[in-house]
Amino acid sequence: MMNKLKLGGAVLALSVATAGSAWANQFITIGTGGVTGVYYPTGGAICRLVNKDRKDHGIRCSVESTGGSVYNTRTIRAGELDFGVVQSDVQAAAIAGTGAFADDGAYEGLRALFSVHPEPLHVMARADADIAGPDDMKGKKINIGNPGSGTRVLAETLMEYTGLSADDFALAAELKSSEQSAALCDGKIDAAIWAAGLPNGSSQEATSSCDISILPLEGEAIDALLADNPAYAKATIPGGMYPGNPDDIPSWGPKATFVTSAETPDEVVYAVVSAVFENFEDFKKLHPAFSRLTEEEMIKDALSAEIHPGAMKYYQERGWK
Repeated sequence: MMNKLKLGGAVLALSVATAGSAWANQFITIGTGGVTGVYYPTGGAICRLVNKDRKDHGIRCSVESTGGSVYNTRTIRAGELDFGVVQSDVQAAAIAGTGAFADDGAYEGLRALFSVHPEPLHVMARADADIAGPDDMKGKKINIGNPGSGTRVLAETLMEYTGLSADDFALAAELKSSEQSAALCDGKIDAAIWAAGLPNGSSQEATSSCDISILPLEGEAIDALLADNPAYAKATIPGGMYPGNPDDIPSWGPKATFVTSAETPDEVVYAVVSAVFENFEDFKKLHPAFSRLTEEEMIKDALSAEIHPGAMKYYQERGWK
């Protein structure tokens, strides 16, 4: 009888230990964007905080530079990425099965964790290209962003509301964000449409390397765009943030959001979310785009997808939900 009790106790102890270490040596990957944008350092900041407490939860986090929001969403759906940084409008379109996801169908298994920074649209034009606004882009060489990027979605939205199409351009380039600054300064393109947090490496590189103006985006067409698309909001690129652009620049854009699949285990999501919010002041210091973030806005704003239960558990424990 004693041997049976010992055996039973040993089995119980083993099962408890196994449950406690179920996520030991778990590897997770965050899909981001080009290395000169803000998505890549956003993923890096999250991973840095997750890996800091790896001895407690056993999860190892890595970052992958990708084609951007649409790519990240599709790859999470395919089970090839665990988490991703995604524009709020792309998140909404994936849930609805519209826009870039019209052929994919609605992705009902997409889950949100939190939103991050706003992403104003930057339309960067060479000073010698005679482009003062979208109307002047006809007949010019314009980078509209690589397929699969959130920037491409925004470029197509801007073109739709300003009466433009790719056929109106002398060249509709599909360069990645990491390629556009050199192309601008080398004269291979006249302007680039680009969305990212503030500040970002691509805009800094372009405006520091050659004479580049960031164009104001306002007026009736933009007002109509914002009225029809609640996932976007007005934004301002502060004057002096980028060389050669001393005045505030009106713009618009989405927010970056952090998403995963409904199939991602609750314990893993809980560990990731708690890593960010238990070290929130440290997180805000990891990139200038994070400096004005608040917990309240991050768990509420720009989230079309249902919040993952692992994240919701943490938010409820903090009394936020």
